[in-house]
Amino acid sequence: MVYPMAWIDYLIYFHTDQDFFECHEVLEEHWKKEGMTGNLWPGLIQIAVALYHQRRGNLNGAKRMLTSGIDKLSTEKSSLTDLGIDTEHLLKKLKNRKKEIEQGLDYQTFIIPLTDELFEACCLEAENRGQVWGSNENPDETIVHKHKLRDRTQVIEERDLQKQIKNRLK
Repeated sequence: MVYPMAWIDYLIYFHTDQDFFECHEVLEEHWKKEGMTGNLWPGLIQIAVALYHQRRGNLNGAKRMLTSGIDKLSTEKSSLTDLGIDTEHLLKKLKNRKKEIEQGLDYQTFIIPLTDELFEACCLEAENRGQVWGSNENPDETIVHKHKLRDRTQVIEERDLQKQIKNRLK
């Protein structure tokens, strides 16, 4: 099976660095290129965002994102299976994680259950990149708080440009 490279990237970020912010970035870009249809990619993005929030202690945000992600992925079971995921096991794990969040439990590493074929492909690609699958149980603060540390100059400039355009049209 040939998997989209963005999917492999997502899984490597997810299972090596636990860089959930990058998981979001890589799949959002892929989703946009694919035409922004369906619930598969948004659901997977929301799972990464939920875990990002949980790890940072934002349990309300984590619960909201996880609930939405589960709902989206529940409508995409065959697509998840096609992507090499043990779908029923994943959905069960996500529902259990939601209960843990509701109970206020601290973040614990989350592993997406993959088929052997996809797992081997990801491990090989991670090795080619000099990374070890499942190696980073405790990511550093730059990964945990990545959204606060990134350069937002371009986003701010674009927002200002859009405000100027809007003001001119008034």
